[in-house]
Amino acid sequence: MHKRKSILVLIFWLVSAVMSQGQQVANSKHAESLDVEQEKRALQSLSKIVEKEILSAVDAMPADKFAFAPTDGEFKGVRTFGQMVKHFSATNHILAAAALGETPPADAGDELGPENVRTKAEILTYLKSSFLHLDKAIEAIGQTNISVNASPISPLKRDEVTRSALIVESLVHAFDHYGQLVEYLRMNGIVPPASRP
Repeated sequence: MHKRKSILVLIFWLVSAVMSQGQQVANSKHAESLDVEQEKRALQSLSKIVEKEILSAVDAMPADKFAFAPTDGEFKGVRTFGQMVKHFSATNHILAAAALGETPPADAGDELGPENVRTKAEILTYLKSSFLHLDKAIEAIGQTNISVNASPISPLKRDEVTRSALIVESLVHAFDHYGQLVEYLRMNGIVPPASRP
């Protein structure tokens, strides 16, 4: 009987030790997955890569070609080069605003961008400001005193939306348009900067 009690106590002690260690590992893994500074650094790195690629592609297009839109093939009604840049810049602003709990900028124009932004220089300035807005949203990751809003342009539902998800959505959307920018550049005989030796 005494031997059985000792074995039961030993088993209980081992189970408790294993459970305690398992809980510590689980808590450690949970803490790692919620490392706010690491999340911010990763998203800042990705954002800078996207920004660099897009800015260089936009800057490579001559100013007189910002009104270019393909006409051969199935391109009826597509945006011009300049309109496309304004579109994803406006989207960056709208999603960054949601990530910061702000009202979307009125001049985002339902993803069209400000009507008065027309020249290459103005469009580049607007594009750069949209990435600055995203940078501000990235800096807010982990700040519980700043709310996050759902955005009508996002497929994320109210109970799914997070600050990081809105930022990633904006970067994915911008890079989707990067592919189109590259096509527009090549149709005008311009090798995209990222493809140059």
